Amino acid sequence: MSSLYDRLGGASALDAAVDLFYRKVLADERISRFFDDVDMERQAAKQKAFLAMVTGGPVAYTGKDMREGHKRLVAMGLNDEHVTAVIEHLAATLRELGVSEAEVAEVGAVANSVRDDILNR
Repeated sequence: MSSLYDRLGGASALDAAVDLFYRKVLADERISRFFDDVDMERQAAKQKAFLAMVTGGPVAYTGKDMREGHKRLVAMGLNDEHVTAVIEHLAATLRELGVSEAEVAEVGAVANSVRDDILNR
């Protein structure tokens, strides 16, 4: 069976998904403030590498771990509602790009699996 990365369409598909995803995130007043001082080009590159790694792609993610990478955001009030909003935007993005519900659910499960680390609990 092929990896989730391959089933999603590989690097070009993840690139398109991350770019569309961040447009949705930045337009959402519930969560956009967490990105006010973020270099979005750099952020998108990190997200693409992370998603490639966690979906079985040929990328070794070298960024901060989830707890360290989100520590500043937790101090700003990041909570479960915000993480849920991000995951909802990710799912909506994948659906918009024609990804099957099975793969959307698989990506959602991966995203939810790091929720406690993101929220440092």
